[in-house]
Amino acid sequence: MVVLDVPLPTIEEGKRLLQVLCHTQDVEIEADLFEQFVKGSLGLTEKEIQRLYSRILNSGQRFAESDLTLQIQEKKKAIHASRFLEFWDVHSLKFQVGGLDNLKSWLQERNLAFTERARRFGLPEPKGLFLLGVQGCGKSLMAKSVAQEWQLPLLRLDVGALFLGGNAEGGLRDTIRIAESMAPVILWIDELEKGFAQAGEVGSDSLGYFLTWMQEKQKMVFVIATANEVRKLPPELLRKGRFDEIFFVDLPDVHERLEILDIHLRNRNRDPNNYLLDLVAEETELFSGAELEQVIISALYKAFAAGREMDTEDILEASREIVPLAVTMDDKLKDLREWARPRARRATADRRRVDFFAEW
Repeated sequence: MVVLDVPLPTIEEGKRLLQVLCHTQDVEIEADLFEQFVKGSLGLTEKEIQRLYSRILNSGQRFAESDLTLQIQEKKKAIHASRFLEFWDVHSLKFQVGGLDNLKSWLQERNLAFTERARRFGLPEPKGLFLLGVQGCGKSLMAKSVAQEWQLPLLRLDVGALFLGGNAEGGLRDTIRIAESMAPVILWIDELEKGFAQAGEVGSDSLGYFLTWMQEKQKMVFVIATANEVRKLPPELLRKGRFDEIFFVDLPDVHERLEILDIHLRNRNRDPNNYLLDLVAEETELFSGAELEQVIISALYKAFAAGREMDTEDILEASREIVPLAVTMDDKLKDLREWARPRARRATADRRRVDFFAEW
């Protein structure tokens, strides 16, 4: 028996489907909006695309900009058919990441490399980014922020469920097929070690397929992989050529803690200038970004229970009640830093020299 892998419609086939519909239904769509509808339909089957366009016509808007939300709903339905993929609509939310200046600068450079002008210049399409580091320091948040900044769809792969499903290689092939059909897209593989750490026992074929695809992929699927326990991963996964770069996300320094506190206060409609954040930033050494958020939330609870507005003392008191994960897992953190020092770039800009001259 011959097995034929029938691909999902390409961007050219999507254009033809919409052109035929426009001709038969006498619909006119602006060129930019036409491109958005075609790109938004990638990842759907031909019948799903036709059903989507019928819904848009029946809604009466006749392919207005507001109809783009219907595409997101239809795409969510299609992605839900996969047990391992999750479609994230990041464009309706606002993500802010404090610190990580080196990583942000690198991503800003790579954003320019997705254009045809970059191809003519001789640049290849970026392959992906690997983020390793301490839990709660913004690795997953950065994946969402990148998708929002680059205005690309975000697919999250549940790698743990993939390897527990019994047919990891088949599931991985289906996942990659869907991701490539939606290109350009960001494929976010969170906590990579949950699946590929056991590749030597149950998923060596899946690992080999994934590594070959990462090395030779032609479609614009930018992979953002995150991991907390990097020592468990096969070394071939981290070899140059699989990912464009490996970044180590460490605990935030005092400048980053100040920025993170500022963000969480503004997100809760508080003016950061009303608080002594310099003092709080100094007091919260070894706190992760997630723990700093909990400090602000705990302080708000205290103030609300007391029937008054939150002050700096509430924040300081809340910080003293929290034992950071970096304290309880000090040995593991030291090992992780030792491993990452010669193998990965720091996501945080080194401000020690600036601090020295400021003090001097």
